[in-house]
Amino acid sequence: MPPKAAKGKEVPAESPILGRFSSHLKIGIVGLPNVGKSTLFNTLTKLSIPAENFPFCTIEPNEARVNVPDERFEWLCQLFKPKSEVSAFLEIHDIAGLVRGAHQGQGLGNNFLSHIRAVDGIFHVLRGFEDPDIIHVDDIVDPVRDLETITEELRLKVTYATLKSDE
Repeated sequence: MPPKAAKGKEVPAESPILGRFSSHLKIGIVGLPNVGKSTLFNTLTKLSIPAENFPFCTIEPNEARVNVPDERFEWLCQLFKPKSEVSAFLEIHDIAGLVRGAHQGQGLGNNFLSHIRAVDGIFHVLRGFEDPDIIHVDDIVDPVRDLETITEELRLKVTYATLKSDE
């Protein structure tokens, strides 16, 4: 038989809240230069920002809001008839390409890594195709190495920033 609860008023323990309160989600599209980040951004947002064949075509992040269609939201609005109807949306950030050594400021490293802090989620774009007309920053297409570079730079930036703040 389970133990009986005490008759006094017990306040339930609050669990820590992760993330932030918001009606929308921010994602950042990241990857090395010339892998298709801006092309994916244009496809998702139906915009036409420049997606050129040279490193760092994007310097400042491009941002756009995309509505998230949901039949349930429409049904609830018809049922309850609220004063205002604000549907969910996804905020997409096309972030400049990352290069090896970004945690120490290489390329647009410091800008890139500060822009990463502004998003809730990261969508990695990796190049897995050969095309002699499209420049690759490392001259050889290797998506596994590229993913390791991105992950390592993000990890090193956190470590590097922690060490700098301890000084």
